[in-house]
Amino acid sequence: MGQQQLLLIVLGVIIVGIAVVVGINLFNANAETSTQDSVVSQGTNIGAMAQQYFKKPTSMGGGGNSFAAFETKVWPNLPTNLVNSTDAVWTVGTGTATEIVFTADPIEYSWQVVTTVTAADIISAIQ
Repeated sequence: MGQQQLLLIVLGVIIVGIAVVVGINLFNANAETSTQDSVVSQGTNIGAMAQQYFKKPTSMGGGGNSFAAFETKVWPNLPTNLVNSTDAVWTVGTGTATEIVFTADPIEYSWQVVTTVTAADIISAIQ
């Protein structure tokens, strides 16, 4: 009877250990997915600000249907906690008349989020 009880205890410890490892892996995967969602949301917010600039007339400080000067006129004035968030650091590419691209480098992960903004679309891709 002693050997059977010892075997059941060892089996129970192994099962609990496996359950703990699976739980940790699920938690880490959920944390990464949550970070991806947060960074994509930040990209959408920045993209919306770029579209506002694009659609605003130049007489009112906007781009007048061009993204060309967004990185010099608007980017330096964006909220610091949006450009350098707890999840990622955003950089802006040179805007053309029809599109501008923003790139986010997450602090804890190796993937990037590239947000491309045009007059009608905001497209974020995880790479």
